[in-house]
Amino acid sequence: MNKIKVLLVDDHTILREGIVKLLSMEDAVEVVGTAATGREALEKVANARPQVILLDINLPDLSGIEVCRRIKESYSHIHVIALTIHDEEGYVFEMIKAGASGYLLKDVGTDTLVRTIQNVVAGKSILDPKVTAKVLNEFSRLSYMQESYEKPLLSQRERQILKMISQGYSNKEIGIKLFISEKTVKNHITNIFRKLEVSDRTEAVVKAMTQKLL
Repeated sequence: MNKIKVLLVDDHTILREGIVKLLSMEDAVEVVGTAATGREALEKVANARPQVILLDINLPDLSGIEVCRRIKESYSHIHVIALTIHDEEGYVFEMIKAGASGYLLKDVGTDTLVRTIQNVVAGKSILDPKVTAKVLNEFSRLSYMQESYEKPLLSQRERQILKMISQGYSNKEIGIKLFISEKTVKNHITNIFRKLEVSDRTEAVVKAMTQKLL
């Protein structure tokens, strides 16, 4: 099995060395380089040729958000995972808009970190469970502020259901509020996942947000 090549960007030496040591014991990944600043990361990308970059937001020169944006502009195939102490939804939104595929807090376990690396390479978007609720709540608030829409990928009913998903409603609760059966709700959600090419509710909401479908 080919190992996933990872570049680690963090300005804290002890933390950086600790993560490298932990990942070196994993069969699925290989750390091909490290960087302590944003500019160093941008310089090392070409030679290290990583598939995934683990990127802190707080860096001494460029912000992780700006580094992510520049990397995605030049290397769209590279997957970026924010690895940070910040759980505020504003940071999450900015990283997603910059092109990040994942957002994890630094207290995450090694197994979860490796699994997230594998998932983003497989094309999935991953949020730390501790920030998911905040993101969904903020997205719900922003969605109500939208007054005009372009012709949507989703039908009006699908957008309605997706908005209710972002507000935390269960399938049963959605069915009751819309006067439709729970089976019909599940069918609509299946269609939403298919159209957005996602596999779960969080991914659907995040992708809809980044593509301004709501």
